[in-house]
Amino acid sequence: MPIYEYICSDCGTKFEELRPISKSTEPADCPKCKHPAKRAVSKFVCRASSEFSLTAPLGGSSGGGGCAGCAGGSCTTCHT
Repeated sequence: MPIYEYICSDCGTKFEELRPISKSTEPADCPKCKHPAKRAVSKFVCRASSEFSLTAPLGGSSGGGGCAGCAGGSCTTCHT
């Protein structure tokens, strides 16, 4: 079950609630003032490991020669 973030428009309280996906669009009762609160836009962080390259194809090889940084296409580092 996912955790959703809510913010109460009446008192400004921010809170989280564990709810089923089927109730994700329904308001949640504010724990402070008990008024219905709308779901807030959640922030998240995504970090790649040091072994993962955004420019190299899956599998980590460059496929067409060259270095992993250019994935084999017109690189100023390895000149391929």
